[in-house]
Parts: sequence; structure tokens; C-alpha cells
Amino acid sequence: MGSAAAMSPHIPVLIGPLVAAVSPVSGRWLDGTLGAGGYTRALLEAGADHVTGLDRDPLAMELAASWAAGYDDRITLVQGVFSELDQHGQNFDGIVLDLGVSSMQLDQAQRGFSFMKDGPLDMRMSQDGPSAAELVNTMEEAALADILYLYGEERASRRIARAIVTKRADVPIVTTLQLAEIIESALPRAKPGQAHPATRSFQAIRIAVNDEYGELVEGLQAAERALKPGGHLAVVTFHSIEDRMVKRFLQIKTGSTGQGSRHAPEMTREAPQFTQTTRKAIVADADEIAQNPRARSAKLRVATRTDEPARPVDRSAIGMPIAKGRH
Repeated sequence: MGSAAAMSPHIPVLIGPLVAAVSPVSGRWLDGTLGAGGYTRALLEAGADHVTGLDRDPLAMELAASWAAGYDDRITLVQGVFSELDQHGQNFDGIVLDLGVSSMQLDQAQRGFSFMKDGPLDMRMSQDGPSAAELVNTMEEAALADILYLYGEERASRRIARAIVTKRADVPIVTTLQLAEIIESALPRAKPGQAHPATRSFQAIRIAVNDEYGELVEGLQAAERALKPGGHLAVVTFHSIEDRMVKRFLQIKTGSTGQGSRHAPEMTREAPQFTQTTRKAIVADADEIAQNPRARSAKLRVATRTDEPARPVDRSAIGMPIAKGRH
């Protein structure tokens, strides 16, 4: 099943502000990133009639078996990606997406997400497909540097990519600490209070392995198709690229994009598919951050679906980074 850490209670980030923004909670909801079930349970307890809990990670399904039965027929569990969430229902009253890696994934060394614990270099949320080890051991140096820079905003991406390629020529890189040590050796020693030197690189590789940015673009569009008029979309992000993508998506969909400039011409105005529920991103207060440090970087954006037909959005229009060889 899972480690003791993975089984410990999960504190859903910004759940209080989320429930407040979409109250009164009722009807049918979809939690597109079930994880340990924090948002699903909170929605059910706040008044949702039914929640479809969706996750690509088989572990999430295993963990849910221990608590979902207590809600009888008010919950449906589905293993799958949230880019296809509209295949699991229509006319939802609300959809919530909590992006990024979950604490239950980080807590298990054998999943290979954490640079703080030694384990196989895996990082696959769905536990299938090419692993992080395959990526770092086979990708060309320039393409690897591109991923580190675009997906992790790592300024030393070329230096780190060169160090990885040099080291793998001697011995395959197969564990998390092995990769973390290579990254550390390529960078100046971290100053007190700074993030671990491998933080950005591990983020970038994890995002590439799981196509997280592609999933986000498709997931936002799937949510647009699956929500009923008046339905709520709530998205929690944990780093600047994700938040920028969600912000731009909602700006386009609410018709609140700027007037454009000579660098970015004004887009054709269309009737909005969403209205703004919260004008700015909601962030955690000091009390929540003290109780749950993971909330420090979290941002919540909420919008309400109109009755306008769903329309596709261009990936470049919402600022999705596209690395070489990836679409």
C-alpha cells in the first residue's frame, strides 16, 4: 500500500478560501487531482451531493479505498488524467484542480520524486511510461538544458545538462541522490536559507516526465467543456509558470486580456466562457502557512462558467513553455 508517511492525514492547501469562494457548495463536483482525498472530502463535507475523484496515480485509488466507503454512493473514483476529465461526466457544478506533485508522492522514496530521499529515479505519476532515469540518460545535452531552463526556470541549465551528460558517460544515472549530487556539484554551494540546488532541476524533469504543462492546458479546456453554466472552476498552483498559464487562460476566457502592444497584438474579442469569481489570486494567510508550509507558494484562482460554447485555446497564447521535441 503506502508508507506510514504516505498514509498520514493530508492537509488540502487553501481549502477554506476555496470553499468560501464557491459557496454554497452543492450538486456534482469533480476533483481532477484526487491525491490523498483532501479536497474531495472537504467538498463532500461542505455540501456537495457527489464528487468524482480522478487521479492518474494508482496509489491514490488504493488510498481512497480506506475512506471512500464512508461516503456511500456520494463518491466515484476514476483512475485517469485530468486532460480527459470531460470523458467522466458533463454538467458539473464545480471542478477543482490541485496541481503539481502531491505529498504522498514525495513521501515515498521509491517513487523517485524527492532529492532528499534516495530511491530509483522514476517520477512517473501514473507509474507507467518513460521514467526520469530514461530521460536524463538518453536526452541530448541541448534538449536537456532546454527542459531545465523552460520547465524549471533554472538559469544554470546548460552547466547542469553538461554535468549530467558527462557523468552518464561513465555510469548510468539511476537514483535520486545520484542525480542530486551531480546537480549540486555543478552549482555554487547554497547559502543558508536558500532552496536546495536540485529543486528547480527536479521540478523540470518531473514536469517533462509527466507532461504536466500539456496536461494543464488540456485539463483547463476539458473543465470548460464539462462545467454547466454557473459551474465553478478552482485551480491551485504552486509555481509561477503554472500560475501564469492559469491566469492567462482565465484572462482569455473572461475577456479581460489587455489591449495588446506592438509585441503582443490584441486578440479578437469573443463572448466570454467564464466570469471572474475572484479578481486576483488568493494566497494563504500566516496561520495556514504556519500549519502547512506547502501553502507558502500556493495560489488559488476561481472562475464561473457562462453559457457560451467552449472554444479551444492556443498553447502559446497562455504562455505554455514548449521545449525542443515536445508539443
